[in-house]
Amino acid sequence: MRKSHPVRRAVLAGAATVSGIVLLLSLKPASDPGSASAAGGAAPPVAAPSPQGGRGAGAGTVTGDAAGTQYGPVQVRLTVSGGKITKAEAVQAPEGGQSDRVTADAVPKLNQAAVAAGSADIDAVSGATYTSAGYVKSLQSALDKAAAAAGSGSGAAEEGSGTGEGSGTGTGTGQGTQVLTGDAAQTQYGPVQVRVTVSAGRITDVETLQAPKGGRSDQVTADAVPKLDRAAVAAGSADIDAVSGATYTSAGYRQSLQSALDRAGG
Repeated sequence: MRKSHPVRRAVLAGAATVSGIVLLLSLKPASDPGSASAAGGAAPPVAAPSPQGGRGAGAGTVTGDAAGTQYGPVQVRLTVSGGKITKAEAVQAPEGGQSDRVTADAVPKLNQAAVAAGSADIDAVSGATYTSAGYVKSLQSALDKAAAAAGSGSGAAEEGSGTGEGSGTGTGTGQGTQVLTGDAAQTQYGPVQVRVTVSAGRITDVETLQAPKGGRSDQVTADAVPKLDRAAVAAGSADIDAVSGATYTSAGYRQSLQSALDRAGG
């Protein structure tokens, strides 16, 4: 009987070892789901697409309408790439006297805020309430045009019409209609800015967005601008004669008109 005791102990020890291994194997899978769950919880933030990722891949520049303020017009031009604002600049801002200092301080801050926000929902700069309000208004109009262009599948195009500034999209192909805004041309009596509609490679309409005003300028502008608009459509170019008695306005008109046509590819 004593000889059987070692054998019995060996059998019992072996059975205990096997049971322990089985127990360990049965416990190991229970820890994996927890690890997988933890990994699964961390994955979405890494894989989640950028909010802008689904927007059009168009890139270009778009200029907002000039917004009049008590101290002068403000006009914003945006550079858009991948559906995001990558650059904002004020092509017009109040100038002269104290306005120079206010503009120099406020505009860079407004430009930075527009890029950072990616929208027109930006705060006014202290001490530049009117300039800030005009900036926001022009910025919003530029964003509206960019959105319209993206919606039509043409990318971030100038005036939502299919061609960014300097994008090389010509007007001689007869494909669609373009609406292009020229640069504001400064004259002795105030800025002149022209918007051109081009269809099938021809000027079909011209609109003067800005022209000298105040005092006698009102009368000169009322007389000269309609004549200049008609002349531009008739000539199909910026090679038009100055209107008698409106030499400065005519020169500014031609300059802005030419810059619009340049964007249309000539």
